[in-house]
Amino acid sequence: MSHPNSKSKTSLATLFPFSMRDLIVTALILFVAVAFCILLQRLDPSAGFATPVFVLTVLLTSRLTTGYFWGLFSAVLGVIAVNFFFTFPYWAFNLTITGYPLSFLTFLSVSVITSALTTKTRQLDKLRMENEKIRMRADLLRSVSHDIRTPLTSIIGSASAILDNPDLPKEQQKEMLENVREEGQWLIRVVENLLSITRMGGETELVKEEEVAEDVLAAAARAFRKRFPGIAISVRAPEEPLLVPMDPILIVQVLNNLLENAVIHGETTTAVRLSVTREGENARFSVADNGQGIPKDVLPRLFDGTLKHNETNAGDGKRNMGLGLSVCQAIVKAHGGHLNARNLEQGAEFCFTLPLTKEESA
Repeated sequence: MSHPNSKSKTSLATLFPFSMRDLIVTALILFVAVAFCILLQRLDPSAGFATPVFVLTVLLTSRLTTGYFWGLFSAVLGVIAVNFFFTFPYWAFNLTITGYPLSFLTFLSVSVITSALTTKTRQLDKLRMENEKIRMRADLLRSVSHDIRTPLTSIIGSASAILDNPDLPKEQQKEMLENVREEGQWLIRVVENLLSITRMGGETELVKEEEVAEDVLAAAARAFRKRFPGIAISVRAPEEPLLVPMDPILIVQVLNNLLENAVIHGETTTAVRLSVTREGENARFSVADNGQGIPKDVLPRLFDGTLKHNETNAGDGKRNMGLGLSVCQAIVKAHGGHLNARNLEQGAEFCFTLPLTKEESA
């Protein structure tokens, strides 16, 4: 049973949180406001510019900081500064000025209203993100139910045929066992995708560390060569080591999914190019193939969640792009990057960007 004091402390911490970032933002805004007012005072000492400047200061502070504390702090400090520094007699308090209580109430009202609107907006943004996560998980569950059902049916059918017909020719038994192995490998990759989503969906924030991009490409290339020994793969990275903040396990999972798509959905793919380059403040990862490309009617809807199983190239419907691309998009988005696809003169290219600087969580 929770103690009433703990609840009150939690609510106070929500309304009046403290962070070094908010302190720096508040100090910077107040410093600029004071400097600007001093400059205007030297140009025209008789102008009543200080009050609107500090009202704007309170508005900006309340909007750019968290909770109510820093907005109220700026309001009180603004009223004191206007009275003491920028109202005659200067460098002295004069509580008899006409409209002084109204100015004080105006400052506080601006602070409270702006802080309340900002807090509400952030709560709505958080709720929208949570709803988006729920929708994404629901879409993934629908996709997984199809992805798992078909290979399981095939595995059970092949195993039953071998057990019920012990006199089957060795060649046929071998073919069925190879089919069981292939379907089992596919199920393992589906589970890996689900584990990746679970890894991102916990209460803890995504942990990103600076990793050498070339090492991540090499890990994905090694796994690809084991899976598809008959497909040529080339890896290209900058001569200088490129350090990218990321969760390497998840990014390797993205590359594995994209490489597998390049082979399975390219159909005629014989070679794949895996590369990373630096583009401004981002690292750009690319997976390009020489296959038949992406159908024009499918390309615009690859990432909007409307792609159905029967719209992909695979005849059996199980090796669709939906789950893999949903996982890729979720992982890249969680890293603050973007994923897109396009057709080349021959084949297709999937590329995604990752920021080269760690982003602070809101």
